[in-house]
Amino acid sequence: MEHNQRSLAIAEALLDIGAVFLRPEEPFTWASGIKSPIYCDNRLILTAPEARVQVEEGLASLVKEQFPEVEVLMGTATAGIAHAAIVGHILDLPMGYVRSGSKDHGRQNKIEGELLPGQKVVVIEDLISTGGSSVEVVRALQEAGAEVLGVISIFTYGMSKAKKTFEEAGVPTYSLSDFDHILEVAAKKGTIKKEDIQRLKAFRDNPQDESWIKP
Repeated sequence: MEHNQRSLAIAEALLDIGAVFLRPEEPFTWASGIKSPIYCDNRLILTAPEARVQVEEGLASLVKEQFPEVEVLMGTATAGIAHAAIVGHILDLPMGYVRSGSKDHGRQNKIEGELLPGQKVVVIEDLISTGGSSVEVVRALQEAGAEVLGVISIFTYGMSKAKKTFEEAGVPTYSLSDFDHILEVAAKKGTIKKEDIQRLKAFRDNPQDESWIKP
């Protein structure tokens, strides 16, 4: 499937199961305090078998297309773990995950699963907002001696801060779908008005500026 068609198909699947939810007239408040027209909970993919197949096969295809030399998949804790496991099964690849912090008992691992120095790793992430947590995972893997090829995510807001974060870290990143494709599909479905698209893109470009709230 061509990239744009795949992104639109995934966007439609995410909207249909409520994994991505648009509510521009009643903005959500993120933990950071940012007012947002969109909320994303990709954990819902796991309980929607049809969408799950679409997403996991899409992730597997994206990994093969962009990083054919990959040797190990590493999921981000906790939301990326299941997706990394399923994609690892599809591609017949080893899989592990990176904790948000080291365990306080046992071997105090931060990285779970066998990882050998020099192995080529792709990180599987469910959602990219600013990119900060994804880059922390990349750094942990690099410190363990892995060669991190890049990050693959299900969905990205496409914020300029994230793009800058990944560029500064020197890490390529690709996503199955993004904010722009969600807006396109939502407008076609009538979830939002077509005239709302530009003001919602203003949120993506500068989430701290709340002028988008009043059209």
